[in-house]
Amino acid sequence: MKRLLQTLCVAATLGLSTAIAGNSYINKDILISAEEAVKLIGNEKVMFVSGDNADVYKLGHIKGSVEMYAHHLHHSDITGDMHCAPLYRCIDDAEHYIGSKGISNDIMVIAYDDFKGPNATGVHSFFESYGHTNVKVLNGGRAAIMAIDPAQKIYDVIKKELKAEKKIDKKARKALKKKVELSEVKIAELQAVRKASKVKQKEIKSRLETAAKDLLVIKGEEHVTAKTYHIDKDKINFDYIAEKNEVKKAVDDILENGDKSKYAVIDTRAMSEIIGERKMDNCARSGHIPGSTFIEWNKISDTANKKSFKSAKEMQKVFDHYGVSKDKTIYAYCMVGTGRSSEIITALRLLGYENVKVFTGSWDVWGNDMNLPLKR
Repeated sequence: MKRLLQTLCVAATLGLSTAIAGNSYINKDILISAEEAVKLIGNEKVMFVSGDNADVYKLGHIKGSVEMYAHHLHHSDITGDMHCAPLYRCIDDAEHYIGSKGISNDIMVIAYDDFKGPNATGVHSFFESYGHTNVKVLNGGRAAIMAIDPAQKIYDVIKKELKAEKKIDKKARKALKKKVELSEVKIAELQAVRKASKVKQKEIKSRLETAAKDLLVIKGEEHVTAKTYHIDKDKINFDYIAEKNEVKKAVDDILENGDKSKYAVIDTRAMSEIIGERKMDNCARSGHIPGSTFIEWNKISDTANKKSFKSAKEMQKVFDHYGVSKDKTIYAYCMVGTGRSSEIITALRLLGYENVKVFTGSWDVWGNDMNLPLKR
């Protein structure tokens, strides 16, 4: 029996190892786990960068991090002209902006968002394009850090205690509104309950404030000291970014050769945007790029487990279903490039796809250029 149990344990272990191997990413270096990242919080040579907007940042961000809203990283004028395409911003503008966030060239950048992935991958793509090689995406984002923070667990317990105490106070307050139906004894009893609850709430809030000081994810404003950042023109990485003329060439090939084309263009937006039902601000036209393959970004983001990406096996199944093969050169677009399309391109890279690029102008550029074709 003992030998049988040992055999079963070994078999189970091997089976688990095989499953893990089958679900592992090929290019793992793009990501960093919460377990690894948490050790770097507070390190002066590491900057956590939130790709979520300023309002989300204020409600909860990793301690010491800065905010670089992904959708604002793509910089174009009102006509959709990016001026320095395929770069997200012109070099001098990018240098100033990055430096203003307290980031110098020797800093390790860890990009994150709530957990879904698009905004974090937008930050990753932005830095990588300027040749900043020491940049990672925090898989699971802010939620993953909170999940392993011991102080967060203590804080959540106290917060739950406060919520329960508030319910007691609310119930007593509600009952007192019916004073005419209550005896003096009952009224006095309810008032005593409220008074005791107020004292208890004050004590709990004090403990909550103390516990909050140890949290790794905190509320509040950004605090940063500007630094100098320099972009070396010779180190700019064009491998994973593309501008409209390159995408137009791919579109022409797709329309001519169909499934036999050596290109694929992925529209990562929601269906309301794709069919042109939803018109975006500062964009003259709505619709989609002809010949596009529609793969909404959330098909590869792991919402159920609060991870930025599903397993390799699950993601590969999605791309196989839509005929996105590794022998093609693949472009992805959304509204501004840094976001939903960077999520899809990052997923493809995790799976070992080599010829993949974010169309940095995305619909903001394509929809504003009357010379480019579209469909609705």
